[in-house]
Amino acid sequence: MLEKVLIANRGEIALRILRACRELDIPTVAVFSTADSTLKHVRLADESVCIGPAPSTQSYLQAPAIISAAEITGADGIHPGYGFLSENADFAEQVERSGFKFIGPRSETIRLMGDKVSAKHQMRKSGVPTVPGSEGALPDDPEEVLRIARDIGYPVIVKAAAGGGGRGMRVVHNEEVLLSSIEVTQSEAAAAFGSPVVYMEKFLQRPRHVEIQILADGQGNAVHLGDRDCSLQRRHQKIIEEAPAPGIPDDVREEVGAACVQACIDMGYTGAGTFEFLYEDGRFFFIEMNTRVQVEHPVTEMITGVDIVKEQLLIAGGQKLSIKQSDISFNGHAIECRINAEDPRTFMPSPGLIKTFHAPGGHGVRVDSHIYSGYQVPPHYDSLIGKIITHGDDREIALKKMRQALDEFVVEGIRTNSALHRELVVDSSFVAGGVSIHYLESKLEHEH
Repeated sequence: MLEKVLIANRGEIALRILRACRELDIPTVAVFSTADSTLKHVRLADESVCIGPAPSTQSYLQAPAIISAAEITGADGIHPGYGFLSENADFAEQVERSGFKFIGPRSETIRLMGDKVSAKHQMRKSGVPTVPGSEGALPDDPEEVLRIARDIGYPVIVKAAAGGGGRGMRVVHNEEVLLSSIEVTQSEAAAAFGSPVVYMEKFLQRPRHVEIQILADGQGNAVHLGDRDCSLQRRHQKIIEEAPAPGIPDDVREEVGAACVQACIDMGYTGAGTFEFLYEDGRFFFIEMNTRVQVEHPVTEMITGVDIVKEQLLIAGGQKLSIKQSDISFNGHAIECRINAEDPRTFMPSPGLIKTFHAPGGHGVRVDSHIYSGYQVPPHYDSLIGKIITHGDDREIALKKMRQALDEFVVEGIRTNSALHRELVVDSSFVAGGVSIHYLESKLEHEH
């Protein structure tokens, strides 16, 4: 078992990791920047170490500082949370080489999944459905490129193999502009990601974003924890997530879940991970794998009863998976609203002093947040300040609880996006279920 865990992150996920460690009687070390000394988990941790000034490039992204902090405190495990260094294969490798346990997959697995071309190859081998596209990087021969595009069928999307976060991609609707679009994307990919390699796949018109949560122990055991719908997003940033995804037939869900489990066993995956899919016309299409715990993990926890972060810690400590697929049942419905310190319309960040904070409560209501009255939201980091999660016997009840929770939620002193959430949970299209990934962007555009 892990002896002491260093939490290499901040905010609500750092607090979430601390709580899981406490439950397992694992001592904790909090690392923080000069802007973060008042964070709740820093005050609660057994030890804390300042690793640098406020900018993340000088603190949370400084691998040597994090590893030094682990050395001086005697920690044997490092949990990266999400964001920052969580999917950085080089960081995972540094942690491993320094003799610590990286609480996540092995560095080679992160590297394999970090390249979208190699990830697709791996998925195809394991029977995970993928988007029709080029078999790897596009060739240099223009005629061959044009032939591939014709086989796929327009519209196509050209993507950087090393891309992420919605960058390094371009939709092409006809043959006349294909080759020039590829050239531009290659230049952008080289500048942004250090690699000009691009690939091409079918561009789906109105897909949903549905993901499958998995846990695996790297010892031949893996399970899936069902799916989540994360389609309500803006500029590739998720706003509301829910589990299970509405309107997906059980046989389709089970088939893709089993394929994801097989893929984890095939590549010796360790820890928590998420297979991200586009879902359209009753079919799943793999797009990428996130090799970490995700912001929206609570909705899956609420419908399965599985503590995902605790399982991560147990697996990293060398234990086999404590659950089998037959142990997992799906109960009710859960919804999560991401609360950001930002203007609900312009999405401009709104750091500053929280004068008043009141969290909602009641049966089936969960709030994961690090903020409190008197907390200063710093301007240097992601604007996420908390998550409201509700769970009910069905989707309608979960939505009713969310409406009440949002009405109870009070933050004064800064702007938050709670007004947008209050609007969305009564929006007729969202209430009906199954909106596409373009819905929110389109809705917001039509307002102007």
